Amino acid sequence: MKCLIQRVSRASVTVDGQVTGSIGKGFAILLGVRIGDTEADALYLAEKTAGLRIFPDAQDKMNLALGAVGGAVLVVSQFTLYADTRKGNRPSFIHAAPPAEGERLYEVYVNHLRRILGSGQVATGTFRASMSVEIINDGPVTIELVSDGRGGGR
Repeated sequence: MKCLIQRVSRASVTVDGQVTGSIGKGFAILLGVRIGDTEADALYLAEKTAGLRIFPDAQDKMNLALGAVGGAVLVVSQFTLYADTRKGNRPSFIHAAPPAEGERLYEVYVNHLRRILGSGQVATGTFRASMSVEIINDGPVTIELVSDGRGGGR
């Protein structure tokens, strides 16, 4: 399982002309699920996400986590994070989890973040929808978190 996290001043996601989620200061998170990922991977990544210290402190050092700055998260499913581009020019997505399993683990990740941060601090896109995502990157700061089975899977 993989998260691409961008520190943002604001972010939103729109589906069919309607905003389905928006946040101010916090993280815009693109979440990819691959074949073999488990609930333990989702829980591990949610804990790592909530504890990630990439906001500046009084000395302008990246030292503060979401809770310390009152930050929120916008989580968007992104199966294309597992694109395989080794052969040819058209990506293959054979390593991405099937939609039902991807959605299930996406929900485990989102729900665990809601338990940690509070439900009002977690916004989402719409799974399997065509979405327009607006991200105002702050820094810019972009961090990749990968479970690699550390959550107890694989």
